[in-house]
This record gives sequence, C-alpha cells and structure tokens, in this order.
Amino acid sequence: MPKELIAGYQRFRNGYFKHNRERLDALAEGQSPRICLVSCCDSRVDPATVFDAHPGDLFVIRNVANLVPPYEEDGLFHGTSAALEFAITGLEVQHIVVLGHANCGGIRALMDKGSSAGSGSFIDRWMSIAEPVREAVSAMTETNREEQYACCEQQAIAHSLGNLMTYPWIKSRVEGGSLSLHGWHYDLVEGTLSFLESEPEETQ
Repeated sequence: MPKELIAGYQRFRNGYFKHNRERLDALAEGQSPRICLVSCCDSRVDPATVFDAHPGDLFVIRNVANLVPPYEEDGLFHGTSAALEFAITGLEVQHIVVLGHANCGGIRALMDKGSSAGSGSFIDRWMSIAEPVREAVSAMTETNREEQYACCEQQAIAHSLGNLMTYPWIKSRVEGGSLSLHGWHYDLVEGTLSFLESEPEETQ
C-alpha cells in the first residue's frame, strides 16, 4: 500500500475536507463545471494545481499528449470522446481548453517514431492521431530537434482543436455561440502559460 497516499488522504480529510464542508456537501448533490480541460496525463502537469482550482471547478480529461481524436462512429471504445460527450451534452460546459505542455514525452515519442515504442503498440496507435503534425514539423529541416519538439507541442494543440470541430454536438454549439474552444501551452520549466494566436498574450 502506498503510504504517501494514505498520509495525503489523512491531511486532506483533516484539512481541506473539514474546512470546506459547505462546498463539498453542495458538490455531493451534483457538479456544474463551466470548463472542460483536455490535459496530458504527465504527472508533472496537474491542471488543478496549475490553475489553483477547487473540486467542481474543472471537468478534466487526461490522456497521453492531450490529444483529441476525430469524431468516429466505429463501435470501438472511445474514452476521450465519451468524456467530451458527457461534458458537452450532459454538463453543458461553456469552454473546452486543450492544454499542452513543454517536454511532453508523448510528443517526443511521436517525433522520434520508430526509436521507442514498437509498431502496433497502444502508444503508437494513439499518437497516430497527430501524424499529420509530425509530418509537417519533420519537414522543417531548418530547425533543430528541440525546436521541432516545441513546435510539435504547439501544432498538436491546434490539431486537436480542429478535431474537436468534427464532433457535431461541439460544432453546433461553437457556431451557436454557447461553447468556446481554447488552445493553451504550459511551460513546466519556466512556469509560464501561453496561448494560441487567437488567445490573449502570454501570462507570466
């Protein structure tokens, strides 16, 4: 049994839980977050910590490299798509944020395709969502590898934003003005947050 988790739970139970009973009791009756956040499952990037959020503030979907697959009706399992559907049609969130980050292992695996995970692995299959991004960035021969990694992180966010618009229940809400899409990038080295071109300027 991981003792650090038990110790952490005890601190939570005697601290946050004890001092926020009114908020937590209300949440026990149901949730109504305004923001759905698609984030990487990297242990170094915890959305609640980065955004100083509380329980009930964010509906968080985490996966490798914060990717959003395109809309498909193929009868297969779609964890990210199912979570998006619940956030949009069930919770009726008003914003979807795709949050990428610096030094993303998934993006590096994508760019270094063939040097790590074997062909047909779960990671290879998942990262193939961003294959068009890898091809475009790999063609940028005037940039060094680290610059390509950073560029791929940004472009993968844009690619996921494009894929979000393939979901009919997202597209209709965006066009109707009840839902907004955002692409953000967190630099875990410097602690800075930057936005895709349509967003406000970088926040320190």
